[in-house]
Amino acid sequence: MAARDRVARVRALLDGVRRQGRAALTAPEGRLIADAYGIAVPGEELARDEDEAVAHAERFGGPVVMKIVSPDILHKTDAGGVLVGVEGEADVRAAFRTITGNARAYDERARIHGVQVQELVPPGQEVIVGAVTDPTFGKVVAFGLGGVLVEVLKDVTFRLAPVDTDEALSMLDSIRSAQVLRGVRGGPAVDRTAVAEQIRRVSELVTDFPEIAEVDLNPVIAGPDGAVAADIRVILGANAPAGRRRYTRDEILASMDRLMRPRSIAVIGASDVPGKIGHAVLRNLVDGGFAGEIHPVNPKADDIQGRKAYASVMDIPGEVDVAVFAVPARAVARVLEEVGRKNIPNAVLIPSGFAETGEQGLQDEITAIGERYGVRLLGPNIYGYYSTWQDVCATFCTPYDVKGGVALSSQSGGIGMAVLGFARTTNTGVSAIVGLGNKADLDEDDLLTWFGEDPRTRCVAMHLEDLKDGRAFVEAARATVPKKPVVVLKAGRTAAGARAAGSHTGALAGDDAVYDDVLRQAGVIRAPGLNDMLEYARALPVLPAPRGDNVVIITGAGGSGVLLSDAVTDNGLSLMEIPPDLDAAFREFIPPFGAAGNPVDITGGEPPSTYEATIRLGLEDPRVHALVLGYWHTIVTPPMVFAELTARVVAEFRERGVEKPVVASLAGDVEVEEACRYLYERGVVAYPYTTEMPVAVLGAKYRWARAAGLLGGRS
Repeated sequence: MAARDRVARVRALLDGVRRQGRAALTAPEGRLIADAYGIAVPGEELARDEDEAVAHAERFGGPVVMKIVSPDILHKTDAGGVLVGVEGEADVRAAFRTITGNARAYDERARIHGVQVQELVPPGQEVIVGAVTDPTFGKVVAFGLGGVLVEVLKDVTFRLAPVDTDEALSMLDSIRSAQVLRGVRGGPAVDRTAVAEQIRRVSELVTDFPEIAEVDLNPVIAGPDGAVAADIRVILGANAPAGRRRYTRDEILASMDRLMRPRSIAVIGASDVPGKIGHAVLRNLVDGGFAGEIHPVNPKADDIQGRKAYASVMDIPGEVDVAVFAVPARAVARVLEEVGRKNIPNAVLIPSGFAETGEQGLQDEITAIGERYGVRLLGPNIYGYYSTWQDVCATFCTPYDVKGGVALSSQSGGIGMAVLGFARTTNTGVSAIVGLGNKADLDEDDLLTWFGEDPRTRCVAMHLEDLKDGRAFVEAARATVPKKPVVVLKAGRTAAGARAAGSHTGALAGDDAVYDDVLRQAGVIRAPGLNDMLEYARALPVLPAPRGDNVVIITGAGGSGVLLSDAVTDNGLSLMEIPPDLDAAFREFIPPFGAAGNPVDITGGEPPSTYEATIRLGLEDPRVHALVLGYWHTIVTPPMVFAELTARVVAEFRERGVEKPVVASLAGDVEVEEACRYLYERGVVAYPYTTEMPVAVLGAKYRWARAAGLLGGRS
């Protein structure tokens, strides 16, 4: 069927359902949609009485499935409205009476259109294919194991719709029970192409018709020769809410350029009184060394902190790139009008007292003003922001000036201060630290668009509690990930399952389940916790990208080797199967009571020369793609001796053009802390007292390399 014809046919059907005041389609209506979109379903007919049921069953031949057809009964099994394997006239008549009787007992007011008589599908693996409307990401398609236990097992994965065939096929490998689909205990593998085609067609359907809120194909019976949807459920939703104002990529980059690289900043509410926010912001800008113009604005002063003050931003001569607000919430709207008339492109709204305290109307008012004048709003309810390469410290918090390649953002002020403290403690160089707060306007996709193009930024790390526009974020992430890693800490892992759902797919689509899969689909590295996010952000710019999957562990302690091996597996990495020639080479440097293979256990009593020789072997062999080092503190090879020799060997190979990621776990007394700092500063990501973290950051680097297309396979 031509695309135009199928859309017209389904449009007419959905409009008719709407006119009847219904949200749920009946099974025959679902069948019409399936036929229009090429979704494979078994033969079926609607029987309005016993005689029709018998006639339909005879035409199909053999046993049939019989199901109640009622717009008021969504879950037919719960109502006793499904009988399977019905055969013969007497049984068909009895089944018709039983099903309709059960339906009336379940809901005496239910409208009953009849009984669907359906061809019995050959046995196969039951899976579910569906789609749901997520409040953050819009239409997402789902796949997982199906049947009556789908909401118990919850082995399901999600992707943004629409998906192409390759993405649909990837979903089959993303569930925990993927091996079941490949055949177990002599059972046949399912027709993967047929299953993927069902996923693709459902995603196409919900993309063409945004008013379809949920689709459920459950179960889809997948066998070696095809996949057939035994049941289809379609539910319509309310009209889509009005979308927020969208800015073009060029508009975002233009305004963000003036925010992150300003030449002139106005501080509205600047003060001479220590302890006031307006005093701290102005002081930080001055002390931070900002080379541009700084304009205090306060109608009650002529001079603030030795600088000429202005009664209004309208009085400031020339252009202003950023207006930082340090005034009470109730004054923001009035002053923002002046900022708009002055054509200032960015307002940094530090004040609280907006939506976070229930004052949504006040926040809506300033958002409308910003949109009217084209002023981009950062905040409100934020600590400000840092743009280190421009010496911008527009915040009331402590200053920070260590320049580097990590851009960090947080939705929470408290998390922002944790970011700042971590950066200071670890001496992590940053390009920016940005507070987002209530996100009345500017949000993560705006920042990501800018950081993706910023040559100073080599890694982006973001703490977020929600996304205003998930699809815009995914679009920005997909443009950024091929160039640099994006790490996200998504707070709030509890599902939104308390909301009513009309389908199995809807019940399964909790917030976190969809976030997890869609962020992975976009190539984003999701961090499990705050410290993980910060460590990933710190480490990823340091580690070179791997060029293959073979990871080798070299350790001076067998116990560490076992834990490191576990960590490699936990992070989805591959321990190299050491070939005989490399095994023999390692054995030349290992005592008889040591162990080659992988991990390579050189034992704890070995001198520095053994560490150096084995590390050299790992770096020299092109079949080895990454090294994990496990060091054990001994008097034979003290911590700093190990650190110095490792850094020297790694540097030597990098000078020769051999760059491989090398991470290290150091176990020992407190001296290992200094050794780790020494290694980190020289490009070897090293941690004391943990075997998990060095491998976790290596795993994050691998996930990015796959997402960026630098390695085969999917992240």
